[in-house]
Amino acid sequence: NQACLDHIFNGQLTSCLVNPRACHELEFQITPTTSVKRIAVVGAGPAGLAFATTAAERGHKVTLFDSAAQIGGQFNETLRYFAQRLQALGVEINLNTRVTSAQLNAENFEAVAVATGITPRVPSIVGIDHPMVLSYVDVISGKATVGKRVALIGAGGIGFDVAEFLSHGEASPSQDIPLFMKEWGVDMTMAARGGIEGVSAQHEPSPRQIFLLQRKQTRIGANLGKTTGWIHRLGLMKRHVQMLAGCEYQRIDDEGLHLTVNGEPRLLAVDNVVICAGQEPLQELVAGLKIPCQLVGGANVAAELDAKRAIEEATRAALNI
Repeated sequence: NQACLDHIFNGQLTSCLVNPRACHELEFQITPTTSVKRIAVVGAGPAGLAFATTAAERGHKVTLFDSAAQIGGQFNETLRYFAQRLQALGVEINLNTRVTSAQLNAENFEAVAVATGITPRVPSIVGIDHPMVLSYVDVISGKATVGKRVALIGAGGIGFDVAEFLSHGEASPSQDIPLFMKEWGVDMTMAARGGIEGVSAQHEPSPRQIFLLQRKQTRIGANLGKTTGWIHRLGLMKRHVQMLAGCEYQRIDDEGLHLTVNGEPRLLAVDNVVICAGQEPLQELVAGLKIPCQLVGGANVAAELDAKRAIEEATRAALNI
């Protein structure tokens, strides 16, 4: 809902996260190229997918590289759509391929779109290298085992996603429709008036005690999407996730996370500290390239990154190549 309902409720012109041309058709005109180029797109996240499909639709010869076994990067939505578009447009796809600048230089590509995404930002905290400290990437991907008491450093979109992930039981409501309806008190039989009267919401308790922390004094989750932000906040509150603003982190050691909250010292005796403190652009590929290149998505600017911005920015770039 980021580009449609969120825009409407904020008094902005509506559009579409996946298709930024929606309501901007005169601005985003996909015209055939007059100079066909061999283009390499490195990274199959939302920015790389949008660039590859748009460039190919214009008639360029596009080869897409990604080190992972499937497209999507950190993005899990609309992948079937992009997979079908790549196939229909004849984009050559090379997965499980960590391509180097030397390889790209040797392949006679005429342009490279660098959509390599981000690398998690590591804050400067004493003890940040302690074994209990985990990256949000390893947590969400399932590479890391997370204990029963968890502190999340960073309460932006990443922190909320990780809190949602860790506060669910074995089944996630996002993948289980009956469970989702039960959580929000929706009567799918429509026996109750309006489908909700007399039906009480039943959020399953979190299997973990979770602390969601941010440095800023502002309301936690204030920058989440207008349409769904209240759902995320309320869902976490129902699972008793503790949200603390005004945090200053002192150190991490065997006792847990030492910090002050609004100037008051506290110790969170947690099993794990998960770092959700933002992202930095991943641009290591650029240094050795001898081919004209363009940075798109998180590889360009990682701050306040979301799929809407990545897809729109990459689409614009592909229209101008």
